[in-house]
Amino acid sequence: MHKILLKNAQIVSETEIKIADILIEGERIATIGTNLTVADAEIIDATGKHVFPGVIDDQVHFREPGLTHKANIQTESRAAIAGGITSFIEMPNTNPQTTTVEKMQEKLDIAKETAFANYSFMFGGTNDNLDEILKVDPTQVAGLKLFLGSSTGNMLVDNEAVLEKIFSSTDMVISVHCEDEATIRKNLAEYKEKYGDDIPMEFHPIIRSEDACYISSSRAIALAKKTGARLHVFHLSTGKETALFDNSVPLEEKKITAEVCIHHLWFSDEDYAKKGTNIKWNPAVKKASDRAQLWEALLDDRIDVIATDHAPHTIEEKNNPYTKAPSGGPLVQHALNAMIQAHKAGKISLEKIVQKMCHNPARLFQVKDRGFVKEGYYADLVLVDLGKSYEVAKDNVLYKCGWSPFEGTTFDSVITHTFVNGNLAYADGKISEKRQVKQLEFNR
Repeated sequence: MHKILLKNAQIVSETEIKIADILIEGERIATIGTNLTVADAEIIDATGKHVFPGVIDDQVHFREPGLTHKANIQTESRAAIAGGITSFIEMPNTNPQTTTVEKMQEKLDIAKETAFANYSFMFGGTNDNLDEILKVDPTQVAGLKLFLGSSTGNMLVDNEAVLEKIFSSTDMVISVHCEDEATIRKNLAEYKEKYGDDIPMEFHPIIRSEDACYISSSRAIALAKKTGARLHVFHLSTGKETALFDNSVPLEEKKITAEVCIHHLWFSDEDYAKKGTNIKWNPAVKKASDRAQLWEALLDDRIDVIATDHAPHTIEEKNNPYTKAPSGGPLVQHALNAMIQAHKAGKISLEKIVQKMCHNPARLFQVKDRGFVKEGYYADLVLVDLGKSYEVAKDNVLYKCGWSPFEGTTFDSVITHTFVNGNLAYADGKISEKRQVKQLEFNR
């Protein structure tokens, strides 16, 4: 069994940063201690570097099958491990959509053959697939995803009776995209009448407005309380919504939880003038005051998870006029760096970053033996040098789409090593072609 000994690592958890050695034996962490000596181990000197648990990203769109001109599981998972993300949960709005057990298995088969990070998928709910939802084995999928806004066409679930039946019929975590369709359509019609298809980007957060988000998320939460469903609200974007969530109990005791994404913590509507459709997301990036309230809710634990909502499109697609430019952007390669940059700006501790990006996704979805640097857990580890810097540029972007909304940004941290199940998958800018990945397992 191959052994790797990381010496003098600064191990980051939600409670402390401690210097220790980490012995990896095969796929798992065997021992954490001081002054470890193992005669037959490969030694990596981690002096001066921080070791994070591998990030678990609970919301990505890797576009396979059917949209692979934008991205695929192989290319985006390679970018993910370069960014310290060792496990991903992918969304169902592919082509065909992941709304049957058969289509779910097809995606699992693709990931088994091509993924560079550990993988799981969400099962998609629609207005007419409750029978398929009831067939799903909850030990094999991360949870159920419902789109309560118009981002994904015919995956919109807008039948109230069906929605209540779904909420009442499953014990799985139900993750929701919350934007009110009627509000968005009304707003869009008004701006199209005035501008045609070439609506200035500054109106995006007015079209996909605070009201659209709040109406939908408050309804979903009310329904979860009525039915007792386990609800997780994806990508909060407004300060108003943060008042809907609670921090009075630990995450494990919450029935209703929330996520915020990197772009809603980093950008504001002030950035549309420079970035244009490159920062067009659904829900929209909103005001700086919303961003500030999202940070406040993240730090006081009303928001439980930080994710990416990685959703790449080609630059040609993004360069279309407003109504034809798709929403979404690539983020997995730079998410951890962005949060560490926020730490360096005094906004968040390293311990809190680990809690929200590693520990809490594992807790929320009951991921088995991941999300922590612990003896007996899988050796999903990320070494970060907080003393080095690099600038994001097209020639170092690994996404298949070939661009990043962070181009031109200098990050004052460098991910030097990423281990996936004990395999050194990424080191000093190079990705190992040896894949040692697993389908995520869940303690359910």
